[in-house]
Amino acid sequence: MKIMDRQFLNIFSFISLYNLNILLILGLTIFLGTVGARIFKKFRIPQVVAYIIIGILLGTMGIGIIKEPIIKAFEPFNLFALGLIGFMIGGELKKEMFQKYGKQLFYILISEGLSAFLLVTLIVVLVGNFFFGSSKLVWAIGLLLGSIAAATAPAATTDVLWEYKTRGPLTTTVLGIVGMDDGLSLVLFAIASSIAVSLLGKTSAGILAKSFRTLYEIGGSIGLGILGGFALSSIVKKINEEYGILAFSIGIIVLILGIAKLIGVDILLAAMSIGFVVTNYIPRKGKEVFELIDKFSPPIYVLFFTFFGAKLNLGRLTLPLILLSVVYLLGRTMGKGIGASFGARLSGAPKTVQKYLPFCLFSQAGVAIGLSILATHRFPGEIGNAIVLIITTTTFIVQIIGPISTKWAVAKAGEVGLNITEEDIIRQSKAKDIMDKDVPLINENMSLTEILKVFSESNYLYYPVVNKEKKLLGVLTVDNIKNTLMTSGLNWFLLAFDLMEPPVVVTSPDTPMREVKELLSRHNLEYLPVVGADKKVSGFLEARSINRKISTKIIQLQKQAESLG
Repeated sequence: MKIMDRQFLNIFSFISLYNLNILLILGLTIFLGTVGARIFKKFRIPQVVAYIIIGILLGTMGIGIIKEPIIKAFEPFNLFALGLIGFMIGGELKKEMFQKYGKQLFYILISEGLSAFLLVTLIVVLVGNFFFGSSKLVWAIGLLLGSIAAATAPAATTDVLWEYKTRGPLTTTVLGIVGMDDGLSLVLFAIASSIAVSLLGKTSAGILAKSFRTLYEIGGSIGLGILGGFALSSIVKKINEEYGILAFSIGIIVLILGIAKLIGVDILLAAMSIGFVVTNYIPRKGKEVFELIDKFSPPIYVLFFTFFGAKLNLGRLTLPLILLSVVYLLGRTMGKGIGASFGARLSGAPKTVQKYLPFCLFSQAGVAIGLSILATHRFPGEIGNAIVLIITTTTFIVQIIGPISTKWAVAKAGEVGLNITEEDIIRQSKAKDIMDKDVPLINENMSLTEILKVFSESNYLYYPVVNKEKKLLGVLTVDNIKNTLMTSGLNWFLLAFDLMEPPVVVTSPDTPMREVKELLSRHNLEYLPVVGADKKVSGFLEARSINRKISTKIIQLQKQAESLG
């Protein structure tokens, strides 16, 4: 009995230690990933690069804290993160965008996808024939790699766009392309794998069956996502509590991802379809849904990208595979760039899209790696292993270069910082950025007649009263003057000093606007004097003026973004 008790305690201790290690790994991953992002931000490098590098340092190529079993155990979590990313991308695909950019997106999608497919296939075959001799094997590898080259990773690219609050024709085009070219890659892969099977003389389902399978994957994922989108829209329309909206949103997204996985359809397209329905069917309420998901998701993204970096292992590369990796990378980069630029010109896209879109399509990850794994199942042995290693190697490179390149492109296009909200402006601003600097000052000895003249020449409701040194003494309000005129018979003999009221609270020019809003709310005020260290008036804040200036700033940025197109 004692032996059994001891065995039970040993098992329990092992389980507890394992769980503790999982928690420790999660904590380290989120903490170090976030710290790394902060450090990289100082060098103007996108945060996603930091996440991946931290993952590499913690993973199989680094110190080995995040081991293969842990990565495998967290595979469902990675699918969840990919689903959230797909959902947020779908939220950007508004019907107005397709009305304005539909033709442009179609031309660019077909052009950049097919160019990458053809160029990678041809270059891989030419180099393969030169070094390894002409063979059907080389053609099979070339076709499969070409089809995978058409895909662009949405996660790393969109993370950069969201981090830098971009808005404009280039941002819209990028979101549309990275959201849709995975579907094109799936179609090309189905065609390429059918041809590869024929070349290698393997028995397989016919072209008709493979075409049906591809249509099922794409159509099934979109149909499932649309059902989930309408279900989520119907529910959140009736809910006002934020926690309820967030819980139902996450619940339905996860449910749809689970069903998609069960029936064998693409989870990214399914998640995108949910977001597409929500943003177009309930645009106002949908905005709240996406804001809540956006606030919920940062730790999820940190884990997703760090685990991606952790599972990279390039130690099994041989010289021929390194050569093919370089060839694939060059062919994909050139194909995407030439095709995107040609498609943009053909569709009459804005100059910024024609010029900078190629620099936003480097990244590859989820779908590309998924298709390479699928290739190992359909072509076990030499072909499958070669494709997985080539895609893994090139993914590592483009996931580092891609975000930096995307950030450079949207900055050059003038789209950085144009997609900000009221909350963003408040978070980024200080009192001196929003305050009225030219508000009329009322001298303490000013007569009522002079005060009324100042009132008639301006539209403020509150005026700071100062002494000769322009130091704040109090505040004069329009209501205060009105009440005085109605109740006092000696009102014409009164001075500003007699009419003012002492300020309840003041603030400094460098006070963050978030704190200013809290002061106004806490003291139930409509105004707030801004004074410097010398007690002199620097400016004045009125609640109505704050809201007006923030709204004006948002409208200006929207117009600036629209003018780029």
